[in-house]
Amino acid sequence: MADEKSELPTANNKTGDSLFYSGHTACAGCGMMIALRHVLNAAGSNTVIVNATSCSEITTSKYPRTAWGVPYIHVAFECTAAVAAGVEAALKKQGKDANVICIAGDGGTYDIGLQALSGMIERGHNVLYVCYDNECYANTGIQRSSATPYGAWTTTSPAGVAMAGNRTGKKPIAQIIAAHGAPYVATASVAWPADLEAKVKKALSIKGPKFILVHSPCPPAWKFDSNKSIEVARMAVECGAFVLCEIENVDGEQRLTISREPGGRMVAEYLKAQGRFSHLKESDIAGIESRIKRDWEAWKSKSEHSGPHVSVAQQQKA
Repeated sequence: MADEKSELPTANNKTGDSLFYSGHTACAGCGMMIALRHVLNAAGSNTVIVNATSCSEITTSKYPRTAWGVPYIHVAFECTAAVAAGVEAALKKQGKDANVICIAGDGGTYDIGLQALSGMIERGHNVLYVCYDNECYANTGIQRSSATPYGAWTTTSPAGVAMAGNRTGKKPIAQIIAAHGAPYVATASVAWPADLEAKVKKALSIKGPKFILVHSPCPPAWKFDSNKSIEVARMAVECGAFVLCEIENVDGEQRLTISREPGGRMVAEYLKAQGRFSHLKESDIAGIESRIKRDWEAWKSKSEHSGPHVSVAQQQKA
C-alpha cells in the first residue's frame, strides 16, 4: 500500500512556480482561489498562513492533502487573528522573521472574528490580515453576513412577500480597521491581480498590523455563470459598488488606487448580472444606485484631500 505522505504536494510536484497548488476542491470560477494564489505569489515562501474555518479552509486542507506550499495552520472561525498574534510573538521570541498572514472570509472577519482582529490591531502585532469578501457565509449554505449588500438574496435574507432580500448595507470594515490606527489598510479586487499583489507586498514592507479586503465573487451564491467571475468583479469596481483604495495612517493619506471612469459601467448592469438581485424592482435599483453614488462621493472627497488616484485606464496600461 502506497505511503499517503508520499502523495502530498511538494516543491517537486506543484504547478509552475506557484506556492498555491492545484487540486483544491473549490467551485469553478471561485474568486477566492484567484485571490489566494496572488496573495502567496506576492508574499513568497517565507510565509506562515493562519486560516479561519471557511470556504478557503475546507477546500484546501482536507487531510492528508493540502493546496498550501507554505506552513499552514487551520483555526476556528473566531480566533484567526489571536492565533496569528501568537505565531508572530513566538517567531519574535525565537529571533525569526516571517510573513504571518491571516486568511479569512467575510463571516470570520466582519462578524465572528472581529473581536480578535480588533485586539490584534490594538496590541500592534506585525501581522497581515487578508479578508476575501464573497459577501455571505458561502461555505455553510449562503447565509447573510454583515458584508452582504443591500437587497441581495441569501438563504436567510430571502426575496419574498415579507422581505425583498437583505435589508441592511455592508459594514464599512476597511474604515473600521483604519479607525483602530492600523498603519496600512487597503481594498483590492480579483479583477486587478497586479494591484492586489502590489498591495500585499507594500503591506508586508510595513511593520505592525495590516489589513487587505479583497472583493471575491462567488458564482453559486451570487448566481452567475462560473466563467463570469472576473467580469462581475470588474463591474463592481467600475460602477463604484466596490471601491479600491489605500489608507495609510502613517502619513494620514487615503488614496483611490483605481477609480470609476466617466461613462463606465452602470450599477444596474452590475446588479442584473447576478441572480441574487433578480427580484429587485427598478425603484430598488435606483435606491441602491443612490447609496453607491453617495458612498463613492464620500470616498472621492476624502481621497482628493490626501493624495492622487490612479484611473482604471492608467492601471490597465501599467
